[in-house]
Amino acid sequence: MSREQRLSLRHIEEASRTIDPVFRNTPQFVSEALTEALGSRVLLKLETANPIRSFKGRGADYFVSQLKPDAQVVAASAGNFGQAMAYACRKRGIAPTVYASVNASPLKIERMRALGANVILHGEDFDAAKLEARRVAAARGASMVEDGREPRLSEGAGSIAVELLGGPEPFDVALVSLGNGALLGGMARWIKAHAPHIEVIGVAASGAPCMERSWHAGRDRSHRNHRGRHRHTYPDSGGARRSHWNGR
Repeated sequence: MSREQRLSLRHIEEASRTIDPVFRNTPQFVSEALTEALGSRVLLKLETANPIRSFKGRGADYFVSQLKPDAQVVAASAGNFGQAMAYACRKRGIAPTVYASVNASPLKIERMRALGANVILHGEDFDAAKLEARRVAAARGASMVEDGREPRLSEGAGSIAVELLGGPEPFDVALVSLGNGALLGGMARWIKAHAPHIEVIGVAASGAPCMERSWHAGRDRSHRNHRGRHRHTYPDSGGARRSHWNGR
């Protein structure tokens, strides 16, 4: 019996055609420097060549395109996802409320506000901000949009895989950044359906292993460092302590 899939191939294909063109068809090329250094041909997909300098614009745009014009949107973000939601919402006349930690990057907070988001600072880390966002969304009857949990966000991110497989350069292994799983889930869904011989590997920061641990344990695993504090990673949201593991 086939297993029900959470992410839709039809939606991923639709996203690859309909999301804002500023996020689509990003450069992909063989890196001569990495190929020489690693002794293996390395194909890069450049997802910073867009207005918010992140792949998250793909999923945010696809998700927001499905909302009603009068939608109330609440989210939590360390910066990039909030910018993506603000950018996508602004085009459609929606003003999202984004919760962020008091320790979030001031530059990213400034950019979220510049893009039209109502940014509220709460808690010492991303997880605390997200819990408050959930509470407020429930109290207001608003939509709580969680990166990594909402399928449309992953399906939008999956459009990257559509472009990779449609390009002229073949590849045998896909190395995909693993934070909350939205990017990896969307890309793996498309790749395994259309090129099952390609190995898909999620790469998590050593300071943010909750999704990697959840995968191996087969259940949700939270994470703190040995002193019980949030660990910093280069991508601010990479240090989240809780995963969105749902077993699929």
